[in-house]
Amino acid sequence: MIEIGGHPVGDGYPAYIIAEIGINHNGDINIAKKLIDAAVLAGCDAVKFQKRTIEVVYTREELAKPRENPFGPTNGDLKRGLEFSHDQYAALDKYCREKGIAWFASCWDEGAVDFIEKFNPPCYKIASATLTDDNLLKYHRKYGKPLILSTGMADMPVIEHAIEVLGKDDLIVLHCTSTYPCKVEELNLKGIITLKEKFPEIPIGYSGHEVGLSTSLAAATLGACVIERHITLDRAMWGSDQAASIEPQGFMRLVRDIRTVEAAMGDGHIKIYDSEKPIISKLRRISWC
Repeated sequence: MIEIGGHPVGDGYPAYIIAEIGINHNGDINIAKKLIDAAVLAGCDAVKFQKRTIEVVYTREELAKPRENPFGPTNGDLKRGLEFSHDQYAALDKYCREKGIAWFASCWDEGAVDFIEKFNPPCYKIASATLTDDNLLKYHRKYGKPLILSTGMADMPVIEHAIEVLGKDDLIVLHCTSTYPCKVEELNLKGIITLKEKFPEIPIGYSGHEVGLSTSLAAATLGACVIERHITLDRAMWGSDQAASIEPQGFMRLVRDIRTVEAAMGDGHIKIYDSEKPIISKLRRISWC
């Protein structure tokens, strides 16, 4: 069991549900606040952003590439336009505190980790894209926070190496396929079971990029202790992640159904419920009760 901001996470506890805002705010803090509101209304435990130091993560050549977008004609204009400043994150931090929801971020470089640490997040998320960056993995341990590791674009040897670098303490691993949106046939939800058997001492969750809700509910049924999905105001909005995201009403249904399934699971002990006893006396001619 691991605690994230006072919430126990692991087998036997309710799934920790993360609404990933990511870059679906499109650089607009008001959209970000609306997404936070939607996550709160749905009953999510946390929202997550992404943070990059643009000049560190991308080369000059990559930033100079032509790419028409709302912020300008180059890829650099796009990447810079999607980043929030310190003051904007401070405003979002205050907003989340007022709304009573935790927030944290995927940090794509060491400077981004230092940047987000100023807001004392309850944990850090390591994105699938940075899974093989040993130095960044080690740097995340600097602040002693729990870590959530996504495993998209990785096979078992890559995952094993990342866990060896990070160590198993205060670590949660999420099964993931990094296609946006992901084909149902490539979700491989049984990978959750494989990871649980391979790493019994590590809580295993699920980060999904599929269209729809049923497969994420299935992941929770398979024992995923964390469920992470992208949230959007409208899947038709401009942005690379919107199509693989869930709209507010859908997120409400997903959280409701996960909590319903958790309640229905019970403890596995076969017994006669008090509510059944009147039925026994009414319907059975012979009873041992």
